[in-house]
Amino acid sequence: MLRYSYFCRIVKEFFPYSLESGIRNLGVWQKKIHTTAKRYEHEAQESTDETKAQELDRSQDCDSKVMDNLHIPVMVNEVIHCLAPQKGQIFLDMTFGSGGHTRAILQKESDVILYALDRDPTAYSIAEQLSRLYPKQIRAMLGQFSQAEGLLMKAGVQPETFDGVLLDLGCSSMQLDTPERGFSFRKDGPLDMRMDDGRYPDMPTAADVVNALDQQALASILRTYGEEKHARKIASAIIQARSIYPITRTQQLASIVAGAFPPSAIYSRKDLLQRSTHIATKTFQALRIFVNNELNELYTGLKTAQKFLKPGGRLVALSFHSLEDRIVKRFLLGISLTERFNLSVRQKVKQTLQLRSDQENEEEISARTPLMWELIHKKILTPEAQEIQDNPRGRSAKLRAAKKLRN
Repeated sequence: MLRYSYFCRIVKEFFPYSLESGIRNLGVWQKKIHTTAKRYEHEAQESTDETKAQELDRSQDCDSKVMDNLHIPVMVNEVIHCLAPQKGQIFLDMTFGSGGHTRAILQKESDVILYALDRDPTAYSIAEQLSRLYPKQIRAMLGQFSQAEGLLMKAGVQPETFDGVLLDLGCSSMQLDTPERGFSFRKDGPLDMRMDDGRYPDMPTAADVVNALDQQALASILRTYGEEKHARKIASAIIQARSIYPITRTQQLASIVAGAFPPSAIYSRKDLLQRSTHIATKTFQALRIFVNNELNELYTGLKTAQKFLKPGGRLVALSFHSLEDRIVKRFLLGISLTERFNLSVRQKVKQTLQLRSDQENEEEISARTPLMWELIHKKILTPEAQEIQDNPRGRSAKLRAAKKLRN
């Protein structure tokens, strides 16, 4: 089955400041993708037939594996402090995952109502299980950020209902630790990366992307969503490799990326803990973000959170890379995503605040977009050293929190 029509659903207008021309014109790729489809799927069939039985056996044990590898929630104490749950309040967890933050909220205050949203069917299944344990508190919902408004309205939730909204962005441990999902190259699996899993059969997988798009388009994706400085070199290696055989497995792609560099460079990059990271890490990040349309989904999710929060309600967002954090930061500061965020823009924001009491500039201020949020912390919060040691995957977390002032 072809999955390529979903490429045309990527929303472009939110991010023209960072997207290359090839990504802004995704529609022109569609013909190329479709002409490649039949050849790619025919060639890939032979290689996938050998692994189908193995994948089926693995998938049967998937639920038990997931429960053994549940996502460790990041910065729980800080999240609870910022949300400040009180008796009778209503919350929305827009990234339920395995429910770590939701459980922490219930432990802090059990007399609350929590709407638990996630696009991942496995996470939704966990939310449903938890709702059976807490039938009065938990309302499980399956859907993307862009579907949240419709789901909430269908459930009878009106705008300005929630006292707090939480977004814990990125990929969960249970997704990374399940090879069948294709998010990680640490264990071999199909090159999938769809957070919705199989809910939308027409949605392209990461394998579809690397096998169908041309070199310029692939390089644009790697540069934009992975901030990969060697994007052209990696894209060239992918094009060359797929001309011999379709790229269908995670470790196959990781080996192709590594093969574009000398052996000494494969683990030359360091993370925040100064640990060596594989040269393919940013490539996998870029493909995952592109396949799941994560940045546009995030912006839509932030707007939905704003709409459904009460005045005085609290928004807490945990991000794990600069692209996510940049969007959250701009949104809370009321800065357009298309505007270059340099020193002069920051000065404009400060001037807006300083001139509020200046009668001479009253007309100019009234013409500006009013601030929608009051920051709970002026600076971002990051994990404590002990938490990073206990949960290294949370090392890059950045927490921003704010109170809603108005619609």
